[in-house]
Amino acid sequence: MAYKLDLSPIVDVVINLSAKAAARKGFNLGLIIGKSEVIPGNERVRIYTSASQMLTDGFVETSPEYKAAQLYFAATTSPRKLAVGVKLTEDTNLTATLEACRAANSQWWPFSYLGAEDVDIKDCAAWCETAVPDSVYMYTTADKSVLDASGDAKSIFKALQDKNYRRSFGQYCGDTDTPDAVAATMGYAMGANRGLASDAFTLAYKTLPGVKTDDLSESQVTHVCGNSESTGHNGNVYITRGEEYDVLQQGYMADGTSFDEVLYLDMLRNDITLNVMDLLYQRRKLPQTEAGVTSIINVINDACRKYVKLGFIAPGKWNGAECLNLQTGDYLPDGYLVQSEPLDEQSQADRDKRKAPPIYVCCKLAGAIEFVTIQVNVNR
Repeated sequence: MAYKLDLSPIVDVVINLSAKAAARKGFNLGLIIGKSEVIPGNERVRIYTSASQMLTDGFVETSPEYKAAQLYFAATTSPRKLAVGVKLTEDTNLTATLEACRAANSQWWPFSYLGAEDVDIKDCAAWCETAVPDSVYMYTTADKSVLDASGDAKSIFKALQDKNYRRSFGQYCGDTDTPDAVAATMGYAMGANRGLASDAFTLAYKTLPGVKTDDLSESQVTHVCGNSESTGHNGNVYITRGEEYDVLQQGYMADGTSFDEVLYLDMLRNDITLNVMDLLYQRRKLPQTEAGVTSIINVINDACRKYVKLGFIAPGKWNGAECLNLQTGDYLPDGYLVQSEPLDEQSQADRDKRKAPPIYVCCKLAGAIEFVTIQVNVNR
């Protein structure tokens, strides 16, 4: 019988399965926090895919959590899931509650503490500014002091504006049936954030099913939101414009930054972080050479291209300060430019510590049009 010898001495094939990339955070899960004792303290946060599922779980129709969930899931672009957290009576303060909810689930991005008073709002807003991972706080106020200058000393909108908080979103609602109306805004944002091509959105002029518009004067709206000519206190209102447009105005954070900018910049930072970490994790070695630095720049470029496709970054003129080879007034044909300082100029101390040279990412945002002036010239 003839021997059939193995081929491996001649052709030796080794298959290496690459390590899995880290799962990307979706930035499409909101958290509401209430006091109903349906969710046990050792669990703290539970995920639901519908408001009706909450009834099955033990919530009742009068529960603040259920009412907020109805608004959340009623969004015109319905979100897929909602996180519900519980504040326990033994929690020493709201910060302890928030830390416990974050420890129980790190996937939620915006959160709202139901039935918050001004002191609660200030506590949540302060915590959120430095929360890890990044988060956004959304709250509702029915306090009429926010509506005109006579109430500025008490206005929660002005208080957070004076703090220059970038991660707090406040909404006025005078309707007692929806004391947590901002849950509807949260639901729209989480449902609209699908990550598809040309899918970037703003909150300006969106409809909030389940929320009644407030009957406010133009001066009250301007005092809260500002307009194209003046700055208000960076709050938000839900009003009727014209005969049939029920709209949220204006979509601002407390410092005047638009909600969508905070969302997409958090997402971009998250994607860049994970892209670079995946590169370091999957490579046997990333050399401290120009080729190694180029590998880092390439994965950052991959992240930026995603946001061009989304519609958040777009080609345009760079009006920022000069950065390495990018000068003020230069045109960014791709909408972004990733650069690094030369390796030859790196200090020996940094090289000994195996550091990459500083890398700079310059992005031109697509922005959004929210105010329009039109002149019509007529000739007989």
